[in-house]
Amino acid sequence: MDMNWLDDVLILLEEGNMTRAAARRNITQPAFSRRIRSFENWLGVRVLDRGTNKINITPTLRSNESEIRALVTRINDLKGKLAHYDPASTIVSIAAQHSPIFTAFPDMSLHAKKHYPSLKFRLRAANLRDCVTMFLRGDTSMLLCYESNQVGSLPFGDTIKRELWGNDYLVPVVGGKLRYSVKDSGLIPLETPSIVYPEESYFGQVLSANKRNFGTPNFSKSAVCETAFSNGIKEMVTKGIGVGWLPVSMIHRELENGQLISLSNSYGKELLEVAVYADTKDEMSLSLLDIWGFKQRASNKLI
Repeated sequence: MDMNWLDDVLILLEEGNMTRAAARRNITQPAFSRRIRSFENWLGVRVLDRGTNKINITPTLRSNESEIRALVTRINDLKGKLAHYDPASTIVSIAAQHSPIFTAFPDMSLHAKKHYPSLKFRLRAANLRDCVTMFLRGDTSMLLCYESNQVGSLPFGDTIKRELWGNDYLVPVVGGKLRYSVKDSGLIPLETPSIVYPEESYFGQVLSANKRNFGTPNFSKSAVCETAFSNGIKEMVTKGIGVGWLPVSMIHRELENGQLISLSNSYGKELLEVAVYADTKDEMSLSLLDIWGFKQRASNKLI
């Protein structure tokens, strides 16, 4: 279909006369009539009643004038978007665990802005299970999460691509007055209060796999609080409420200034990977995945 036909029809509706409409279109009346007939042939419906001495616009055409105008507007809007498309101005939706939003995403966002200054993000925070559901359901085009060899990578199919942003460690720490309970050997009484992760949470599964002390209810003698919210654990540990396991990237400043003491030399640590997944059908998400993955690969070459 020639898009000019729709403009012809709208001008005809405005003028109500073939001669005046043809003049507005800067063509002869016979040429204008042929274009209207071409539109009718494409449509399969007559829009004009052609008599011997008079041509009338059909009620069918008049009653659908608003629909035709709306269609022309939508088509022109689409043409403008396609002509001036800027991938950097799009919004990328990411399903993310709470912890990597605090520990990894700020730097990821800054790195992405170097390539796409106008890029916008929409973060949907939840536990890993709900994040995966949102991602697979198509509510988001990307997934950001921690992964551990103790639990394994997520079993996605060929339509999903994975990259690694970086590594982190889950370590046991203590703060507040409880710092003075740490012995010279680096040990702390096993009866020390602890803030633990639920067994079914992701960090809970990681810590349970190696039976880490103070990590989950089953391996803590005095759990005073159970929560999967790492940032809340950080605040409670810093105030000396109990021992807790936290990602190093979340607490590196507190470790440097002495607010928190790491117990990893005595009770171990768990390697975490910061993984990013993207739907291969979304070009912007794939571009981001390449940018973030390239940074990690470049960092590995420098080590």
